[in-house]
This record gives sequence, C-alpha cells and structure tokens, in this order.
Amino acid sequence: MHVVLIHGLARTPMSLIGLARYLQRSGHTTELFSYFAFAESFDAIVQRLKQRFQTLGAQGSYGVVAHSLGGLLTRAALEGGAVPPPVHVVMLGTPNQPPRLAPLAWRLLPFQWFTGQCGFNLTCKRFYRRLPLLPSPYTLVAGTKGFTGAFSPFGQAINDGIVALCEIPINPDDPVITVTAWHTFMMDHPQVQAIVGAALAGCD
Repeated sequence: MHVVLIHGLARTPMSLIGLARYLQRSGHTTELFSYFAFAESFDAIVQRLKQRFQTLGAQGSYGVVAHSLGGLLTRAALEGGAVPPPVHVVMLGTPNQPPRLAPLAWRLLPFQWFTGQCGFNLTCKRFYRRLPLLPSPYTLVAGTKGFTGAFSPFGQAINDGIVALCEIPINPDDPVITVTAWHTFMMDHPQVQAIVGAALAGCD
C-alpha cells in the first residue's frame, strides 16, 4: 500500500525517514509530505494535502501516518467527504484536544514567528471545535516518557513532554496505545514502528 507520512510542527520530513524505511521493508511504498509552518498558513498546507489525497485516492488505496500537527492537518484535509479517504490513519502524539502547553509557547515571539497560523491554531478552542472527525479507521499512539510532578507543567498527568495523554483522543472513548517514548522522537521508537506496521498490515 502507498503510505503518506506527515511530520509535526517544527520538524521536517527527514524526521520520518526511519519510519518510512521500516514501512518499505514491510512492503509498502512511502512518500513524505513536506510543509513549512513559518512560510505557509495552516489553510494553505491543508489545501495542498487535500489535493495530494485526491490524487492518491483516484489511483487506489492509501494510508496515512501523521506525527503531532500532521494529524490535525489530515483531519482538516479530509473534511466534507470530497476527498477519497485513506484506508487507515495512524496518529503519533497528535493533540486532538487543545494542548495545555500551546498557550504558554505562544507567548514566546520566536514560537509565534516560526509556527504562524499553525501554532496559533493549537491555542484556539474554536479551531478544535471546528475540526472534523476522521472518516477512516484510525490508531492513536501516545508517548509517556514526559516528566510529572510539582515542577512539571503537566502536574501528575501522563505526557510525552509536549502532549498529555488525555489530549490524544478524538472521541472520549477512543483507545490509545501508549509507548514509553518522547514526543519529538517517538517515530523512531522500535515499538512505535511495530505498532504502525501492524495497524497498516492487511489494509490494502
């Protein structure tokens, strides 16, 4: 199956090369979707991604693996049913609920400059209310290696250093697979790669 890999905010497609190679060894073909949050609006990125999904859907079945913000871009690109949906979506550390760290980060001018509309959307509850549900089956993966306690911005909430476990589900009853991994590097964790491979197996 053809699999599109979408990186997270402040990362590049290079961050997903290891996972792409793992999927290739499993018999999939892969492509890395690239975007630059400092140079493109969220809406412009979504439009490009929607066009890519449209092309792939016309050619046959495809899957999506998205890290962090990539999952929100995917949800937005599939809105309305006009695009042929992927057979499965795997989200790695995607904050499907408003992340508590985003408003803190937005106070920093470098973060505002570097992330633009994408970064602002993470702080906006209205943005989250307008996000559509996924039209495809999906698998949610969360890291749990973040610090907790009195000096952690997460308090006692399980987290991956960037996103809390409770911020991962799309729906309240969604199952979430947890891995002892950091948010930024979870795609290179062997267990995460095995989870992705298992989720996509037999989806053709």
